[in-house]
Amino acid sequence: MTKRIHATIQFVTAAIWALLMNGLVVAASLPDDTQIQAAVDKAYQDYRSLSDGANADYIPALAEVDPALFGIALITTDGKLYSAGDLNTQVSIQSISKVFTMAKVVEESGRLSIYDNMGVDATGQVFNSINAIEQHQGAEMNPLVNPGAIAATSMVKGKDAADIWHSILSYYSDFAGRQLTVLDDVYQSEAATNQRNQALAMLMYAYGHINGDPLQATDIYTRQCSVGVTAKDLAMMAATLANAGKNPVTGQPLVQSENVPEILAVMATAGLYDDSGKWLYKTGLPAKSGVGGGLIAVSPGKFGIAVISPPLDAAGNSVRAQKAITDISNALGGNPYEVSPR
Repeated sequence: MTKRIHATIQFVTAAIWALLMNGLVVAASLPDDTQIQAAVDKAYQDYRSLSDGANADYIPALAEVDPALFGIALITTDGKLYSAGDLNTQVSIQSISKVFTMAKVVEESGRLSIYDNMGVDATGQVFNSINAIEQHQGAEMNPLVNPGAIAATSMVKGKDAADIWHSILSYYSDFAGRQLTVLDDVYQSEAATNQRNQALAMLMYAYGHINGDPLQATDIYTRQCSVGVTAKDLAMMAATLANAGKNPVTGQPLVQSENVPEILAVMATAGLYDDSGKWLYKTGLPAKSGVGGGLIAVSPGKFGIAVISPPLDAAGNSVRAQKAITDISNALGGNPYEVSPR
């Protein structure tokens, strides 16, 4: 019964998405180029001097990133780029990577693969909680918290660790529209301090949610979190999801359109750690943050947006990024829940 209900929900969400993308459900159009760029510029000017928050320091390499770094990029579903600030400096993608590994698993193994293994519910606990695993033996997770994310990484297909890693990195690169690489200093720093993630992986293995080597899965997960990205890279990745899974610049299809609603749903409910509900209430945008200072958000059918700014709030989300994206989306009518009556 549960699978039939879930299949019905999938059918309805996919149908709505298809209607939206084919123009049969009319959403408000974006303002013109000048207005979009003005909104981006204003947010940059408004928050460039904001000094709230602090870099993550539990990974030593992240504490060394320049806290003044601030870049905004917005890419529409027709591939237009609007930007302000630093578009060239790379930071580590960190937990934003979880979205795209989840997408890969869904593409390889079907929409129920994630749903049936670790689940898609917000845990209500911190992103690296051991208690959250024990409470339901790893079954009531989602792929955007560390236990579920490591389990998702273990589900990526490949003949060995090197093959799996090449597959993941190539997939991320296709989303970004350029070849991405690992920031080795970040990887080394994380690998030396990831004992808790190893413990999470072992627990997920013990409860049957990881079938292969849990320590191999943890190492690959650590590598994926250490991939270097710019604000433009992240915006392109988000815009690909906004464009029903097709990169709006290269035209390469990366996610089947019928799989996108489920990915966005998990982003909406679990993308900003403990503050996911607050974020969704304020913006309506599916989003994902990373402790490297990146934050992506998706306005379905309209645009993907990304901000890089390392100082984080207590929940682990970039302070400047949240404020900038909220203002820009509000100015552009990005909230998919915000409609006008006929």
